[in-house]
Amino acid sequence: MDRIGDIGLFLRVLDLGSISAAARSMDLSVAVASQRLQRLERDLGVRLLHRTTRRLHATPEGAILAEQGRALVEDLDALGSSLRQAGSGISGTLRLTTSSSFGRLYISPLLPEFMAIHPGLKLSFTMTDNVLDLVSAGFDLAIRIGTLDDSTLVARKLASNRRLLCASPEYLSRRGTPRTPQDLASHDCLVLVGSQGRQDVWHIGDGAGGEIAVRVRGPIEANSGELLSDAALAGLGIALHSTWHVCAALRKGQLVPVLADYPLAESGIYAVMPQRRLVPPRVRAFVDFLAERFGENPPWERLA
Repeated sequence: MDRIGDIGLFLRVLDLGSISAAARSMDLSVAVASQRLQRLERDLGVRLLHRTTRRLHATPEGAILAEQGRALVEDLDALGSSLRQAGSGISGTLRLTTSSSFGRLYISPLLPEFMAIHPGLKLSFTMTDNVLDLVSAGFDLAIRIGTLDDSTLVARKLASNRRLLCASPEYLSRRGTPRTPQDLASHDCLVLVGSQGRQDVWHIGDGAGGEIAVRVRGPIEANSGELLSDAALAGLGIALHSTWHVCAALRKGQLVPVLADYPLAESGIYAVMPQRRLVPPRVRAFVDFLAERFGENPPWERLA
């Protein structure tokens, strides 16, 4: 158990970048923390850390310990939590991250119900459109939308992410309604600039099971989906959005689908977790809760 605790301290040093910060977070003196790290290096017979002018870094051996030891520490923590909570309610702090728009529209409204079910649980949210490293940032869970490329994470699909092209009736009255994907080349299209660059090539179904790639352009590009939906509502162009983002405007007729006979490929909405053999009860409870509330017929599809 001492060694597991020392490995946990070593991981905290890597996450926070210094022995002093790790010691403070674990309510230890710097001297005691340093002694425990030296004991771990002595027991393993390797050097785990080297120091640069600004930060501590793992040696190659330390990197191996960090990768494999983190799973051991997390599994032990999860096992302890499961045993402690077998006869009581779920407690602790659930640390999660989600995109700003989806979190505000669909996660935030569910929190009162979830907290009423688990009053002993605390939630720590980070709302950002940036894709954060769950392990190094210490997150238990992320809600991510799109396609998943990171094979080091475990994902559970919560719902499908249907996407569509849409515009305001005023824009279509003024500029005409596209009849084919190729018509988009002569329209004002609103372009998202995300972490993967300018998304100015739209991949649209051809109506026969294939796909057409159309390069689009327009008067506005932005890294904010909120800004682009506002621009579409203002009649400034055609936008590509997930239905969860614009379902209220679709229901009110403020936006209407464009090229509905040429559907876009669906992606997914996922709960993403670091790889571990045992999922902490607080994480499992929240993921199960979201999966039940979203399901096969999520609220944004019922509104659209």
